[in-house]
Amino acid sequence: MRKKLTLILLTVIGLPILAIGVYNIPFVNEKLSWRLENLRTQIIYFFRPPNEAVFLPSAQEQIDQIVQATLQAFVTPTLTPTPPATATTVGPTLTPTITATPLPKAVSLPGVKYVDQHNRWNYCGPANFTMALNFWGWKGNRDDIAKVVKPGILNSKKDFIQRGFDDKNVMPYEMVDFVNDNTEFHAISRFGGDIDLIKRLIVAGFPVIIEKGYFERDANGKITWMGHYLFVTGYDDKQGGFIVQDAYLIPGKNLLSKYDIFVEGWRSFNYIFMVVYPLAKEQDVYALLGNWYDEKWADQHALGIDNQEVKTLTGLEAFFAWFNKGTSHVQLLQYNDAAPAFDQAFSIYATLGSDDKQRPYRMMWYQTWPYWAYYYSGRYQDVVDLANTTLYKTIAKPTLEESLYWRGLAYLALGQTG
Repeated sequence: MRKKLTLILLTVIGLPILAIGVYNIPFVNEKLSWRLENLRTQIIYFFRPPNEAVFLPSAQEQIDQIVQATLQAFVTPTLTPTPPATATTVGPTLTPTITATPLPKAVSLPGVKYVDQHNRWNYCGPANFTMALNFWGWKGNRDDIAKVVKPGILNSKKDFIQRGFDDKNVMPYEMVDFVNDNTEFHAISRFGGDIDLIKRLIVAGFPVIIEKGYFERDANGKITWMGHYLFVTGYDDKQGGFIVQDAYLIPGKNLLSKYDIFVEGWRSFNYIFMVVYPLAKEQDVYALLGNWYDEKWADQHALGIDNQEVKTLTGLEAFFAWFNKGTSHVQLLQYNDAAPAFDQAFSIYATLGSDDKQRPYRMMWYQTWPYWAYYYSGRYQDVVDLANTTLYKTIAKPTLEESLYWRGLAYLALGQTG
């Protein structure tokens, strides 16, 4: 009997130790770790739904008064009712503007090598910029980019793919910096783009990368809003859309993105676009960009779009419009104007339905401009509160480095260094 109890005890103690040992074998860990992490995320999200997380800035009563005053300022009295505006009546034009040379009705750039982001973690940025660089003859691949832009945690027991698992996003400026600092090519990004500009670039032989938002099935199997890069390599006016390479979807090669759907998704990132090109063609790119060559002009142009859209859009699209307005003010270093715009955006966010199709809870994973606005307008506690909401209520593990960084700066400004 005693031997039997000893055997049972050894089994109870030994099996977990054996399981841990087997799990830490590199090839076993590689196969199981992401599955366990996804399971952990699903459990956390079940008990703490991220779409229910809401950030409300401090001094909310005063903010509400500002918001109401702002909304009243946009009300224009009329003698007769006017039909409500729809999302397709604002934003970058859906039809080509008049140019010196009429644009072709359809263009599809040759020599595009499709690269997906599969079998990797959060590889949207590396995959899209690999396509852009490969188009011009770069010999590298998506892993070459990822090793620089998402090196991940310092753990010698994991390969670089596993080390980068918790890095959820690579910012546009990080991707642009990679191209400019690590290749013989050059990249430029601007806000406030429009359909006609993208077409003109494509006609001249320059594919374009945009960042957009869309509702798609995520790694946890739920349809949620996500940010996504998209490589634009052609257009077809007869079919009414752009030809795009989507690194996430299966299949993702040479898909048609209808102009109205394209603009709707693009709006959530303030119509940002990026172009990769050889240095020898830099003057050609500048000529094609026209006014967009001047970054300040582009930011002011984006702000003009934002100011129109906050007057006409409602619901989720109004949230994006106000968020964009704050973003444009930040780009122009107008932090005291940016902060109230973000206040309004977050106030609208709080009124949206809590289902996944309404609240884009990943927004701060991709766009951290509210931190800039609140920090540089002296609202340090709002930086801390927003970071805590983002880190502890919208993601399973608090690994968003930008949120950690800005929270640290705010704590320092508040004198909380302990």
